This record gives sequence, C-alpha cells and structure tokens, in this order.
Amino acid sequence: MFIDTRSVEQGVVVSTTVCIIGAGVAGITLAMELDKAGVECCLLESGGYKADDETRDLYRGDNVGIPYTFADGCRSRFLGGSSNCWGGWCRPLDPWDFDRKDWVAHSGWPFGLEELAPYYERVHTLLKLGPHNFEPAWWEQQINRHDVRRYPLMSGNVRDTISQFSPPVRFGKEYREALARSNRVRVFLYANVVNIDTDPQATEVTGVDVVTLTGKRARVNAKVFVLATGGIENARLLLISNKVQAAGLGNGNDLVGRYFMDHPRVMTGNVKFSKQWARNKLYDIKYHYQNPAVAAHGAHISSQFALTHDVIMREKLLNSRVWFFSRFFGEGSAGSEALIRCREALHRKEQPGRRARDDYLTMAAHPVDTIGFGLTRLLQLRALISDVKLQAIVEAEPNPDSRVTLSDRKDRLGLPRVKVDWRLTELVRRTFDRTFTLLADELKLMGVAEVELEEPLEGRASWPGKFEGTWHHMGTTRMHDSPREGVVDRDCKMHGVSNLYVAGSSVFPTVGANFPTITISALALRLGEHLAQRLGKPDTATVLPIVDAGARFGAMPNLDPVELPIAAQSLVQTAGGNKAV
Repeated sequence: MFIDTRSVEQGVVVSTTVCIIGAGVAGITLAMELDKAGVECCLLESGGYKADDETRDLYRGDNVGIPYTFADGCRSRFLGGSSNCWGGWCRPLDPWDFDRKDWVAHSGWPFGLEELAPYYERVHTLLKLGPHNFEPAWWEQQINRHDVRRYPLMSGNVRDTISQFSPPVRFGKEYREALARSNRVRVFLYANVVNIDTDPQATEVTGVDVVTLTGKRARVNAKVFVLATGGIENARLLLISNKVQAAGLGNGNDLVGRYFMDHPRVMTGNVKFSKQWARNKLYDIKYHYQNPAVAAHGAHISSQFALTHDVIMREKLLNSRVWFFSRFFGEGSAGSEALIRCREALHRKEQPGRRARDDYLTMAAHPVDTIGFGLTRLLQLRALISDVKLQAIVEAEPNPDSRVTLSDRKDRLGLPRVKVDWRLTELVRRTFDRTFTLLADELKLMGVAEVELEEPLEGRASWPGKFEGTWHHMGTTRMHDSPREGVVDRDCKMHGVSNLYVAGSSVFPTVGANFPTITISALALRLGEHLAQRLGKPDTATVLPIVDAGARFGAMPNLDPVELPIAAQSLVQTAGGNKAV
C-alpha cells in the first residue's frame, strides 16, 4: 500500500519489522523479496510517483574533482530511483572481478562469483531479460542473420562478450501494482530521511527521522534498517547522522564516502572497415542498442570486445569493454539531439527540464539534420555514416582519495549538500591505452579494419574532451570482512552496528567493467534471503488492517484517480499517547 507522508499527522510514529530507506532498484527488489518471505516492511521514498524539481534539487551538490555531472539526468529521486533513467544494459561481473589483484590496491570481494550466481539467474525475471546465457556463439546462432557475426578472434588477447538489455524496466511503474496489493509492504512517498538515530554506543539503530518538504515530521522504528538510496546518497546520509559519532555513523575508520567509483568512458580513433565487415551490427552501439535486428528469445543483446583474463594478468591491467561507435549524418546537431530526446521519452527515461514542444520546434527548424540523422538510424544506411570510432569503459581502480563528503551549502531541509571529488589513477589511463592498442592490432590481424589511434592518455595532464562518466555511482560504503578496510561486511551489515544494512552499488569493493544494475539486484535478492533467515518466517502472514484513512490523513494531494484507492489503504493505529502508523 502507498501512503503520502505529507498527509499524515505531525509526529506520527511508524512501527515495522524492516525499514528500507530508498525505493529504487535495490529497495524495491528487497521489499518484494521480504514480502514473499512473509516479513513486514516499509519503504521510505523521498519523491512521489513522478519527478518534481523540488525533490530533485535535494540531489544537487558540488563537484570538486574531474569535471562530472552526478545529479540531474543521471539520478532520479522518485519511485523507482535510477531505474527511471537507466539504459537497460545487463551483464554479470566476470569471475576475476571478485579476485584480489596484487597490482590493484584495495581490490577484491569477500566472496567469489559462485556466491552471486544463483541470484544472477533469478534476476532475469525481475529485469525481464532473456535466457540466463551470455555465450556469444549461442546468441549468434539464435539470431541467425548475416549482419550479426562474431569476429574471428585470433591472437588470444581479445575476447567477445555479450550483454543483454532490459526493456528497460522502470521499477516504480513495473512493480507499483505489486507493492500496492501487498499487505506487508507500506510505501511512504515524499518521506525524506534526515537522521539515523542510534543508542549511545552507536551499536544499534533505534529509529530514523523523516521530514517532508511541506514540513511534516515522522519517525520510523524497526527491528532492522536498510539504507538503499544510491552510491552517493548512502554515504551522505551516514555522514549527516553524526549525533553519536561525530565523523558520521559507521565512519570510525574514515571510510564512509571514500573509494567513490564510476566507469570512465572514452571515445577515440578512426576505424576503416574492410568491405565484408562494414555492415556487422553486433558490435556497434548505434546498431545493437535495443535493436530488434539483434534480438532473440525476446531479448535484445549487444556484443563488446574485452581483453582476455591472461592479458589482464600478464600486463597488470584493469577490466574494460569496447565497442564501435558509428557517427551518423547530422549527429551532434540541435535537430539530432532533439530527436534523441524524443526517442528516450518513448522509453520513459527521465529528462529533467525537457519540454516536448521545444524539441518539436527544434527539429522543425533543422529539418535536414533531423531527417538525415533519423533516416540513418531507421534504415541503418552505411552510406550516411560520417566516421566510426572506438568507445570504451574501463574499471575504476579503488582510490581512497576519490570520495564523497559534505558541502558547506545546505539544501531545503537544512542538510549539508553532497560534495563529490571523483579521481582516477594512472592505471586507468594505461588500461585505456593498452586496450585500444591491443584491439586495433587484433582488428588488423583479423582483416576486419584498420584503426588509426589518437594520442595516448597516459602521462597527459588532463582527460580529453570526449571523456565522461557512465553515472554508475559505486564504492562509498565498500564491503570487506575487516572494519579497517570496509564499511559493511559480506552480508552487507554495517560493521559495529547490529541492525543496519546497506544495499546497492555503494557496497561494491571493486567494480569490473560491467553495468551494475544486474549486480545491485542480485545483491538485493541475497540480502532479502539473509534478512528473512535472520528474522525468522512468521507463523502466520502479517496482514495490515485497512481502515478509513480519510479522517486521519485528509485528502491525498496531487494523486491521480489510480492512486486514490491505493492511498486510502493507509494503516492507522494509536498506541498510548503516540501517533502510530
């Protein structure tokens, strides 16, 4: 059931078994898993069903490191979280991504791929993926098209990898009805957690304080609390919660907010294909992204190049992924950018500040670029391609100086805004350089293409203009068996705090070069199973009584007709002199 926190009485107290802070991919996955196990929980979501700028503003802060956008357009602060703006890429981490490497400081997970394997398989249903199979040869056979062919890799330095695409699933829309039907899950909208309270020794969380932007205050008491607000906001909320531990909750070893990572992305080179390989769609992002021509068994796929494990070990590199990037006629123009925004709107991607009318007028004002770019994408005409480049993402090396801290500036709730200092090491630059070089050599050896590379990155004073992040915010509450090396343990429980867990990519100690959503979901399923075992399955299912909430909460503002009957199911109880929900 859904409750608009703005309409509850001042000072209401919510009691539950598990309190999940954040209703994004991790939070919703976890809530549904607990629901199946018969465990009562509540989800606290800062926003509503749709984006609004007042709530979105709470994510904004200061960037003090590598030029980097980390708020508008790459995080979404409403039901479904960042699933509202993701592209759907899915691939599990490689087995060696979990290993400790002697040339990568602070690397390795407390467990291996075998620990997450069963959860990766289950996630395929949740994310609406195809078969649990990532073998390139199998997919090529299933698609069976002449323009979908694997390259004849020969040197042993480069390998094929396959990713699948989620539609993409927008969790707030896809699973809203399931959450509404549940008798065990209550979702509080517009509920901003501003403090995590603990006992005097900071060994147990006693409750969380909630405030709405309209000034309503509430408190949530629970047996177990789970922080699932994202790779940046998880650290921020812990640092803000400093009533007992001055440096922030769980920050006795100065680790909260450190090791901030994203996957850096670079485009380079000039690729000249041989005639027989010029139309292969499997490795080009302009042709393989959500393209029905590169699909089978209801799943869209793509292929990327990666260095083999032997090469990574021999040359002491990080992991990486590379694909071709064809540049179309009119690309980069105002008309083409407007057309791209319209296409993303069809996929329900959040686009802060976008006005459809403005995009239509822009396209009308630039008809040649708009039509040329659109026809090239639609008809996939190679004759209209201006050039082809290589694009890569590289694993970020864990770096304690790359971190999230608190700004001196405050948000509307009076909380310190976030300050992000993203830093990358020379090993990242070297991995880009060697990956591009080895792939260029392989393409020439195979007779696929000649590649003219640009100036190496290693040793340069700054990153190139075509450099950007991928908005995969990771590492700030990293997992490790030792509290001196990590914020949470292998079960995602905070070291030293008996009933506080962290979910999401902030717990990743090393991140590989794959897209994090599938791993976030797998870890959330694993955490749900762990919590269900810890709490014990109830003898009888918990059923929340449905009462007339109209007199209690008043009218639910800004809700559409579908939302009204959901909101009317709010649970109301009175215990002693406290208001309780």
